[in-house]
Amino acid sequence: MPLRALYLLYERLKDDPAYQVPPPGRSYQRVTFTVVIERDGSLVAIQDARLPGRFNPEPRRVLVLGQTKPSGSGLNPCFLWDAPGYLLGWDAHTDRAARSWKTFEAFRDRHLNVEGEVGVPEFSAVCRFLEKWNPEKASEFKGILEEVSTGFGVFQIRGESAFVHEHPAIKEWWNLRTKNDPERMKQWWEDPTSFENTEAKIGQCLVTGNVSKIARLHSKIKGVKGAQTSGATIAGFNKDAYWSYGFEQSYNAPVSLKAAFAYVNALNALLNGPRRDKHRIVVGGTTMVFWTDRPSNAEDVFAAFLGGGSKALEEAQDETIRRKLQAFLEALKKGREVYGEIDQAPHLTGYYILGLAAPTPARITIRFFHRGTITELLENLRGHFADLHVEQQYKKHAKCPDPELPPAWALLAETHPRGGDPSPLLPPAFIESILTGSRYPDGLFSAVMRRISADRKVNYLRACLIKGYLVRNLERFEKEEVVSLEKSRTEPAYRLGRLFAALEKTQEEALGSKVNATIRDRFYSSASATPAAVFPRLLRTYQHHLAKLNPGAKVNREKLVQEILDPIKSFPAHLDLADQGLFALGYYHQRNEFFRSPSEEPEEMN
Repeated sequence: MPLRALYLLYERLKDDPAYQVPPPGRSYQRVTFTVVIERDGSLVAIQDARLPGRFNPEPRRVLVLGQTKPSGSGLNPCFLWDAPGYLLGWDAHTDRAARSWKTFEAFRDRHLNVEGEVGVPEFSAVCRFLEKWNPEKASEFKGILEEVSTGFGVFQIRGESAFVHEHPAIKEWWNLRTKNDPERMKQWWEDPTSFENTEAKIGQCLVTGNVSKIARLHSKIKGVKGAQTSGATIAGFNKDAYWSYGFEQSYNAPVSLKAAFAYVNALNALLNGPRRDKHRIVVGGTTMVFWTDRPSNAEDVFAAFLGGGSKALEEAQDETIRRKLQAFLEALKKGREVYGEIDQAPHLTGYYILGLAAPTPARITIRFFHRGTITELLENLRGHFADLHVEQQYKKHAKCPDPELPPAWALLAETHPRGGDPSPLLPPAFIESILTGSRYPDGLFSAVMRRISADRKVNYLRACLIKGYLVRNLERFEKEEVVSLEKSRTEPAYRLGRLFAALEKTQEEALGSKVNATIRDRFYSSASATPAAVFPRLLRTYQHHLAKLNPGAKVNREKLVQEILDPIKSFPAHLDLADQGLFALGYYHQRNEFFRSPSEEPEEMN
């Protein structure tokens, strides 16, 4: 159960300041502007509160009073923070001007109604501003408001460094008003039924198993690719067709107030918090989060490794992360004997990985959820890379751009044209097969073969996928085989792939750069699918190319072609898709052999 795992994760993260998990009654929001006022409520300025980013300014994460802003078309003003429409009555769309006035009035009335209760001068200054402010004046600040309209705004008194909502007296009032004072919060965390909440229904929580007050709505999850920036719902029922037995909205899947608060904030901390870079991974349209049940080196570097493969070590800037990545890579190469460098008890430390997708901007679905131990994770990763392992192209040359242990996104990029996206269901299925050691998705192999047929290129990553599929799914040979050229293999498909590479190389050496279209450009697809219809013609052309080589090269090439053809009695009329993959491997290995120096030996994976 992913919600149960996230609920338990909250217990670990809530006391860690590095994750900035909000306490009950608070939330972190994306603040992009501040309304600076005098103590008499007059406006000083509307300022950009964003922080410098790598490419563009980024919103500031600010702990505010209240939970995530609820969705819906009704009026739902927040307390001392909100969007420009509520704070200033401004909306970028002129056709929504009438609504923006109503939202501002609702925001103003909410604060004026409690001014007497709060009794803090700074809060009264905000109230005076709201009384004086005319939303028509917001057009004077159109330039800055258009830039910051995607986030929220807060109030600040000129000359003070803190925001108004951060004033201790205001926070104390808020705690008492919402029953969020420390003692009450401790009581709520132990027993949520103790709170007086007439709207909440009592039921058995599916996460904790306890009878408690059930959350009617769950807060939004932020940071999932494809979802709206304001967040999306992972558990909710918003249409009559989804309701049953008289239960509406989230009462259909009862989760207690406590559990809903915990799992949402734990997941948001991983997806959108200050430590998101070490937990969040995006592959295709799937957003994944990874964590362990206690702090571990694997948790610190897994996201970096999954995103960069073995090249993540070159890209790491922090020396501590570099050492942990080095240990992780050594564990994948050497096995159990060095697992202890990743974690003191890798067979006991649990890991969790949750795959999420957003089929619509407002809804999040769970693609997969897996749990296991660090030892199981490392074993499955080792198996994955052993299945994929083939000799790299240009291993000893600067032209070799691909990591020895390629990341999943780079492999998936070979399944679609450049600039496109993989099939939506392919990334989660591929990631699952990596994590669990199960069969690779059949769509992965067929997609790669389509790309080879379309552009007639067999590169390192495509060779990895072909070999991995033939090893794991079809058991055509052992994973240690066909890493590099296997001269002893007699399968016709593999031999014909080698033959095609030899014929292509002969053409290159005979004609050089004079060729507008090589035999690979013209005949690869048909040669790999219908050899009997193509190879007789190619061999006739080969004789003309062979005649143009120098005597020594001519003899060596003829010996090679005869060695390849020796076991082949006749050319097959057709090759099925699996044999076309074997054809591609033979072609890839033979091409690599041509560029190997006599003293160079293929490198084996430990």
